[in-house]
Amino acid sequence: MDSNVPDYRFLTFPTPPANRPYVIVNMVSSVDGRVTVEGTERGLGSRSDQRLMRELRVHADIALNGAGTLRASGTSSRLGDPALEELRIARGKPRTPIATVLSRTGDLPLDRAFFTARDFEAIVYLSDAAPADRAQAIEDTGRRVVRVPADDEMRGMLRHMRNELDAQLLLVEGGPTINGQLFDLGCVDEFFLTLGGVIVNGNHLEPPVKSERQPSIAALTHLELMSAVPNGETNEVYLRYRVKRDG
Repeated sequence: MDSNVPDYRFLTFPTPPANRPYVIVNMVSSVDGRVTVEGTERGLGSRSDQRLMRELRVHADIALNGAGTLRASGTSSRLGDPALEELRIARGKPRTPIATVLSRTGDLPLDRAFFTARDFEAIVYLSDAAPADRAQAIEDTGRRVVRVPADDEMRGMLRHMRNELDAQLLLVEGGPTINGQLFDLGCVDEFFLTLGGVIVNGNHLEPPVKSERQPSIAALTHLELMSAVPNGETNEVYLRYRVKRDG
């Protein structure tokens, strides 16, 4: 392992709550708080950052992305390294986590690898409000569709993951909106952030976490810094935070 990069392969995590998995979020951001350039995260993180993302997948039972991330960049749960896959297998896990996407409309690019590949399992969590023909089109790709309540999609999804799939750890890989929804619900346990040594600038701000609520001092989420590792070769800083709970 590169001495400038933390080793995420052997992290430990607490036991999950009864009604949801333990939830960790992983994002990469520029110094000025942008997580996309020209609609994608490409260019913000180095190969070292991408390696850390795959090491976090070693621990995950499920990897989750929002529909916007799938449309913009595509997504899978691949580890991209046979040694990491063997590490999962040695721990009694499948070769890859289950890849999942949460969608309210079902308007998804069905030609992406998420739907066409067969080297990883994938599930679409689809709101009850989505049209039946969209659900059928997704099922026709061979991917499983799990319907969740239209007024409570996120909690419905988390309950299914924990109760029906016995998921202990959920890795959330964005985008900002799904991260914001999870933070608003108080369902995030840890936040991994790679701070890339770049400035994006421009008039479009897409932060790592975004929601529709009005921010306030009373509603701040307080974090405990678990580790901070600078990489002088890539000019990145790898941050691990744990969400502080009352009491």
